[in-house]
Amino acid sequence: MTTVVWFKRDLRTGDHAPLVAAASLGEPVIPLYVIEDDYWQLPDTSGRQWDFVHDSLNDLDRQLRNAGSRLVVMRGSVIEALRRLRDSHSIQRIFCHEETGGQWTFERDRAVIGWCSENQVEFREWSQFGVVRRLKDRDLWDKAWTNLMRQPVLAAPPLVPGGEGVNRIERQSSTTDFTLMDHCPDRQLGGSARGEKLLASFLDRRCVGYQYNISSPLTAVRACSRLSPHIAYGSVSLRDIYQQAKATGSHRNTLPRKHKSLTSFRSRLHWHCHFIQKLEDEPELEFRAMHRELEGMKTGPNDSERLQRWQEGQTGWPLVDACMRALQHTGWINFRMRAMLMAVASYQLWLHWRDPALHLARLFTDFEPGIHYSQTQMQSGLTGINALRIYNPVLQSQKLDPQGEFIRRWIPELAGVPAEMIHTPWLMTPAQKERFGGNTYIAPVCDHEQAARAARKAVGDFRKQHVSREETGRVLDRHGSRKGPVQKRPAVPGKEQEKEESDQLSLF
Repeated sequence: MTTVVWFKRDLRTGDHAPLVAAASLGEPVIPLYVIEDDYWQLPDTSGRQWDFVHDSLNDLDRQLRNAGSRLVVMRGSVIEALRRLRDSHSIQRIFCHEETGGQWTFERDRAVIGWCSENQVEFREWSQFGVVRRLKDRDLWDKAWTNLMRQPVLAAPPLVPGGEGVNRIERQSSTTDFTLMDHCPDRQLGGSARGEKLLASFLDRRCVGYQYNISSPLTAVRACSRLSPHIAYGSVSLRDIYQQAKATGSHRNTLPRKHKSLTSFRSRLHWHCHFIQKLEDEPELEFRAMHRELEGMKTGPNDSERLQRWQEGQTGWPLVDACMRALQHTGWINFRMRAMLMAVASYQLWLHWRDPALHLARLFTDFEPGIHYSQTQMQSGLTGINALRIYNPVLQSQKLDPQGEFIRRWIPELAGVPAEMIHTPWLMTPAQKERFGGNTYIAPVCDHEQAARAARKAVGDFRKQHVSREETGRVLDRHGSRKGPVQKRPAVPGKEQEKEESDQLSLF
């Protein structure tokens, strides 16, 4: 009898409950990953994401070989892969982690469960982190999350190999057979070994001052843990990260500043699962507003020129454009700049949230559907329970990049412009442009202050006319954060009912 351990967004051997359970049976185990062509054609997937997965699969194979097995890589549909394995092996069980992805992965999982039922194959899933499937309400969620984070981290188990027949199948396909074109020169590299090295350096020294240095794009590259893609694709266990951070922060020799920083970091691990739980509870959030009545606030197609200028980093607002260009080049930007990008698209450019959300998803190497769709909607004012955040791109620029270092790095058109002019280059006189440069940098797409005022008024007017107390209450009851049982709070249309971290598109 053989057990298939199906890897999805859990590309590691440590703290892997399905792998441990399969190994404990003392029977052959087939570790399986399926390259699903249809998945990689979705509008929110990209080559940079696949490249990170490719790195992680190679490292996963290394880990499995150390455990006495090897990774089987197949290409096509999961059901077809399982059929092929069943034809050559007596597959009795399929073990895997739950996945909170988009509609495509949800329907794929349902199809696999149906196939298993039809073919008398046992199918078991385990929760990968603190997201609860079929959650009845939010009242006890925080306690369940804490209990899960405190459970022991599982060691990688030794495995009984699946046999020569599996080796023959594995040689028919490999990760090198599949590529997607996506120019991302400074993409983060994947794999558990790299993730563990990042975690060690963060806990050792980089974490100090974490909560103060993660907002500016200048300091965040080093101050952030940079573990977000490893968490998104499971090359490092969230529980392991949490426990190591807690142990380091609680050590008797830990300085108070470091302890404070790691406490802040651990709270973001909690928010990570809180946001993914929203998509788990309401999968429709991938396509429509969390507050259903707010979906009608913007109708009709987006302004194609505005969308394109935003996508290409050509809005004429230097920090916005620098962030977009950096993101295109590296696959990563810090959380506040992600929030600003989405907010500018939603308010100053008055774009419907879906097109910008998909564009950012493709650019993020660390794309996590649950966090992404909840957060892009929060930044677009579509939850009905969070504060309206309309970012001023000039004030953000002056505050977070006061000398224009980040701007000059990514916008060569402004390389010679002094700090006092670089945040508003459209105000430079012709003589100043002749002297310092900036003639080739595009003019702003609109007056950002006037556009922000118009957006705030439009949102306020729409809320007054179309937002009901009942729908706001529904969103709050279903998705609002809270600790322990709470009394139901009255929902007032247009009034924010919950204070969450409102600019955490990338939590780490």
